[in-house]
This record gives sequence, C-alpha cells and structure tokens, in this order.
Amino acid sequence: MSPVELRCGTRAVGTYVHEPDLPARLSPRPYLHPLTTLGGTQVTELMPADHLHHLGASVAVPDLGGYNFWGGRTFVHGQGPTELDNHGVQRHTRWVGLSATGFDEELAWTAQGQLLLVERRTVGLREVSPTAWRLELAFTLTNATGRPLRLASPAANGRPGAGYGGFFWRAPKHVRPPRVYASDGAEGERAVHGRHAAWMGMAGDGWTLLLGGADPWFVRAGQYPGVGSGLAWAQPLTVSAAEPVTRRVVTVIADGKLGPAEAGELFRASATPPAPPHPRP
Repeated sequence: MSPVELRCGTRAVGTYVHEPDLPARLSPRPYLHPLTTLGGTQVTELMPADHLHHLGASVAVPDLGGYNFWGGRTFVHGQGPTELDNHGVQRHTRWVGLSATGFDEELAWTAQGQLLLVERRTVGLREVSPTAWRLELAFTLTNATGRPLRLASPAANGRPGAGYGGFFWRAPKHVRPPRVYASDGAEGERAVHGRHAAWMGMAGDGWTLLLGGADPWFVRAGQYPGVGSGLAWAQPLTVSAAEPVTRRVVTVIADGKLGPAEAGELFRASATPPAPPHPRP
C-alpha cells in the first residue's frame, strides 16, 4: 500500500511511510518523512550518513526486553556500543481511522518471531497560522507477552546522558547548529538536554520546531540536529501486562527561525487539538 499523504487544507505537508522496506539493522518501523513547513521547507531527514537508523520522525526504543527497536549498535554495559543481532521490527497491522489530516492505527512490535508489544498510534494535524501547523502523535504500548517487559535507554543501562527512547525527530543538518531553548528560559543544548519543560524549541535555517510532552527532552544540536522524549531517561521502565504505557507529543512546525518569545506565543496558540481521523470505510 502506498504511503499516506498528510495535508493542511490544500497543502501537502508530510508523508507517513507505514510499510517501509529497510535493512534489519535499522530496526524497521513506520516513520514520518518528509515533513515540511507550510512554506515547503523540509524539517526531517531520513537515514543521514552520521546515523543511518534516524528515520524522520518516529517512535523508537533502544532496549525492550533486550531487543533493539532503535537501530544501529546496542549499548552494552562494560563494552559500550556493540553490534548485536538483536533488532526488532514494528509492523503496521491495520488502520482504525485514516484521512488526509491524520490516522489511527495498530502496530505489532516483534523480535525473533515473538510479539512483545501491541501499539495503538494516532496522528492528527491542523493549521495553526498561515506560517505554522501542529502535529500531534500519541501512542499506547500494551505488553503482549504475559510477563513484565523492561524498557530502557542507554543511560538507564549505564551510559550517562543518553536517555533517549520514545518519540524522536531527526532534523536536517546545516552548516550552523540550530538554536535550542525551553519554555522556562533555559537556552542551549546542554541546558535543555534532560530538562523537564512544558515545551522546547529547535530553530534552524528557515524553520522552527516546538515540542511539548511529559518526559525529559533528549537534545542534540552540535553533533547533529535531533530532539526526542525520554521514556526511561535515567531508570528502566517496566511495562506490565496490566498497565499500558501512553504518551502524547505535540510538535508545532513553523516557517522562519523564531526566538523564544515568539515561539511561546505560537505554542500557546496551538493548544486546540486536531479533530480525530474519520473511520475507514
């Protein structure tokens, strides 16, 4: 089936690739790419040379029950990043709802033939202003094994500062690193990385991303431009059969390189959520 085109009114702003053809080492999973501003500036990057497993905007976890759903090498305590044959796959199983302004789907997280998680994922978008639109992605992870599942970041496994895992957005790399700031006044990669803030901003050449969510923010700007949530920032998270894990991340995508004050006004203006996708016929 063809990728899903996402639109704000008459303008195409993104594509959701729900059945990707990818090598096992990249932990194959659905992803959003390309995503653009309303003015047409691309704000995601796919399989960049520095990290081939960065797939636009996606949901990815470095360690789920010992399996790698992030891609690339696996951090092993006492060894560091190590090549292992332990990569998992996220597979789209069905649409619950689908339209040009969003979708509701189910996915299966499997590794070595075993079903570990069933995911319910919803994405919705709407225009915020003539130069900005809002993307909302929510997911619920339900344990399908009947036993507790350990979900961890490299930081939780002993690599300080590497608390990534959850929603992750890889942005395009330019000559100058993007500006990074947070809603509480923090500024710069080091200040915002690992911070709990109502929202954080990343402003590049001709574009700005404003992200809101419940987890600490994982931020890279100097090495490469990327931002995501930390489901298991410093400690492992146990996914029990009785208690699914649910998260929601809102991203406002704007034309231009916005400063913190203008960004704050825009994020507040985006607070009204998008309409749910129409049921699939």
